[in-house]
Amino acid sequence: MTKLLLSVHVLAAILAIGPIAVAASMFPRYTRTSASGDGEALQTAKVLHRICRGYTLVGIAVPVFGVATGAQLGVLTDAWLLVSIVLTAAAAALLALAVLPGQQRLLAGPEKAGAARLAMVTGVFNLLWAVVVVLMIVRPGSTTGA
Repeated sequence: MTKLLLSVHVLAAILAIGPIAVAASMFPRYTRTSASGDGEALQTAKVLHRICRGYTLVGIAVPVFGVATGAQLGVLTDAWLLVSIVLTAAAAALLALAVLPGQQRLLAGPEKAGAARLAMVTGVFNLLWAVVVVLMIVRPGSTTGA
């Protein structure tokens, strides 16, 4: 059962968080371009926003299966996992409270300064996920030898 849970957790992370990271990173560029009147860029930005919103719902599976896997492995109290959970919660909050609303605002009225701020926030979101991935691989203090 542990292997199944871990497999679903990793697949969900790749297939849900990956598209969010890419689409959210591309979004500011297209809103900057659409600010100069490019209608095609605005349509692309709308599609990227829909991708982020849609995959956010699917992305809920990542922490759900992660916690289930951690429970199966008996590592829910390990420091590396607790830090990962906190960073995941921070990334989720950043996505829900800053990235998605920021995209919505820029779709309503593109502005270059807003796009730059959103690009920075999206970079922090992606950095949080990168740290979580490293923690999942390195597992500081783990006794499994990995």
